[in-house]
Amino acid sequence: MKAALGVIAVMLIIAVGIGLWYAGSRNEMVRLNEQVKSNWAQVDVVLQRRADLIPNLVATVQGFAAHEETVFDDIAKARTQYMNAQTPADKIAASNQIYPLELKVLALSESYPQLKSNENFLRLQDELAGTENRIAVERKRYNDSIQAYNTYIGVLPNNIFAGWAGFKRNNDYFQAAEAAREVPKVQFPAAKP
Repeated sequence: MKAALGVIAVMLIIAVGIGLWYAGSRNEMVRLNEQVKSNWAQVDVVLQRRADLIPNLVATVQGFAAHEETVFDDIAKARTQYMNAQTPADKIAASNQIYPLELKVLALSESYPQLKSNENFLRLQDELAGTENRIAVERKRYNDSIQAYNTYIGVLPNNIFAGWAGFKRNNDYFQAAEAAREVPKVQFPAAKP
């Protein structure tokens, strides 16, 4: 009888130990998942900042380059798509469409020298450069938090506990747009003889 009680006590201690281990792992998964959400919210904030700055930049450039209407229309469509996006994946895709268009607007300053000296344009250009730097930092934090979360739920025994608790891999990494991978074409005006 004592042997049976000893076995039951050992089994009970093991069960309690596994239960506590599971609870601790689940709490860490919740914490890491919330960190991913928080970091995404910060990415969304800086992407929204960029989306808010772009109409001001476009309005400034439009005064100098009224015939560049297709670029302005494309920016308006991309911004609307970003504003209507609901999921991180949709917002990432929309953001990746805005960036090359933003570069086109900034490149217009090469065609319009008087634009390069416009104080409002220069201020907005600086604001966008600062915003792009913020976006890069927040994207890295977001991707790092996804990596930490995915790593945590992927290792033993956490992967078993994650399955029990319903935690799944997050594959919404923020990756560079295809346009960002292309080598920019730089053309200088032909030298005058």
